[in-house]
Amino acid sequence: MRCIIDETTDPYWNLAVEEYLLTGTNDPVFRLWRNDPAIIVGRNQNTPDQINIGYVREHNIPVVRRLSGGGAVFHDLGNINYTFVDQYVPGTDTVSAFGRFTKPILEVLHDLGVGAALEGRNDLVVDGRKFSGNAIALYKDRILMHGTLLFSASIRDLSLALQAKERDRGRGVASNPRRVCNLSEYLPKGMKTEDFLDVLKKHIAGNQDKQTREQPLDTAECRVIETLCRKKYRTYAWNYGRQTAQGTLRRERFMGGNIEVLLTVKDGIMEEVNIYGDYFFLKPTQEIEQALRGCPRSREAIACRLAGFTLDDYFRDIPREGLLDLFF
Repeated sequence: MRCIIDETTDPYWNLAVEEYLLTGTNDPVFRLWRNDPAIIVGRNQNTPDQINIGYVREHNIPVVRRLSGGGAVFHDLGNINYTFVDQYVPGTDTVSAFGRFTKPILEVLHDLGVGAALEGRNDLVVDGRKFSGNAIALYKDRILMHGTLLFSASIRDLSLALQAKERDRGRGVASNPRRVCNLSEYLPKGMKTEDFLDVLKKHIAGNQDKQTREQPLDTAECRVIETLCRKKYRTYAWNYGRQTAQGTLRRERFMGGNIEVLLTVKDGIMEEVNIYGDYFFLKPTQEIEQALRGCPRSREAIACRLAGFTLDDYFRDIPREGLLDLFF
């Protein structure tokens, strides 16, 4: 396993590195990294709905979209990010994947006396308080899982930056941080961020085979990442884009997460379809959007267009009938 301890704190660069490690390398990877203050939104989220735009502009906070699903999170230097990239075993569900990759993190915390556990869809908690959110992305036979570890983050900035907009009562809501905490409240007194990073690195390396090695990104890799960063992760189109439909909007919350459908309909035909949410997925939502463009807005026609898709690959734990309801 390749270990990367990244010193760069540029959020645009760091998210580009994640894509490169998933799509451009073959070895298993464990990475530790941190960002300067930034908001990181999920792959299929409607960015303006997830952020407090006034606060973000006033404080010049970068907003960056990641490859993985799930909800928006706030990063600063008091937050540690970790990443695992490895082979994907076909048929593995998201619950098993989260359990597999969070296990060594929980082992570290238990060794340090922190009674942490994996809870809900993807959260690590202690005393019912969340300190970590995790998300997954898939590419061919590779899987990436990355997560946050709030160590000494600014909880106030987190709350203000991700301030949710009001929603109609009984309708879906924007992803919003549950009651959160910093791990520094529970770790041995005096433990610094650098100390904790070192403990994490040694534990992960010590639980892998003898091929584990610390190997930073080389010059050639950095050139590839910089191009990806410039052409994608620093662009408005990637971080805020995707909204083309301007008509009917429906939102709902399911066990698998929040989802909303935005439609432009003309003469009963869905000309534009955009689907947003903090749901998890194994295949890109854009395939569903494309399949539904030009489809008559009837339940039968939509069901027919979707008949060839395994919808749980696109919208984990969101029922088929509930998804269809969102188009009306």
